Amino acid sequence: MPRLLIKSLPRYECLLDASQRFPDLDPSACEAFLHLLRAGDETERLIDDHLAAHAISPGRFTVLMLLMEKSKLCPPPSTPAELAEKASVTRATMTGLIDTLERDGYVTREPDPEDRRMMSVRLTSKGEGRLKEILPGYFQRIAWLMSSLSESERKVLVRLLTKIATHAGDGAEAQDDSKTHRGPTAASA
Repeated sequence: MPRLLIKSLPRYECLLDASQRFPDLDPSACEAFLHLLRAGDETERLIDDHLAAHAISPGRFTVLMLLMEKSKLCPPPSTPAELAEKASVTRATMTGLIDTLERDGYVTREPDPEDRRMMSVRLTSKGEGRLKEILPGYFQRIAWLMSSLSESERKVLVRLLTKIATHAGDGAEAQDDSKTHRGPTAASA
């Protein structure tokens, strides 16, 4: 679901003016952030439209992609817990996704040969066929979208986005740490 619902982003001058009333507002940081959100929304819409045309949700598609054998050097996750971790969803959410994919015949659950208490999830031939229907258009959309950037610009973009994602992850941990190290709040006193 898109996060940014405005059609046009505020001009830098408007952010600069707003920073007079809100001293914590860094205009250039805010401008970059809003553009990041906007680009994310537009790319998400582009892919979601393609998946909707194939009557599959982004979550179900993600599970199929995770289960696809991409390379002998990169084996797919096989347990529901591994899939949940790779997809950054809860185990309960993953169970629901696997249930619907299994109901439709795209995946199968089978006992792990080494530990019968564990279940392995595998892509069926029907699931592989479904991916073969979806992936050409999916990859064409990605290629079209990124064609506006040169190879070197793409590498810079990857580097910058990785830097932001890493910093955001570090910040989430720092925020959690600061909450546990604070003294009593007015609500808890």
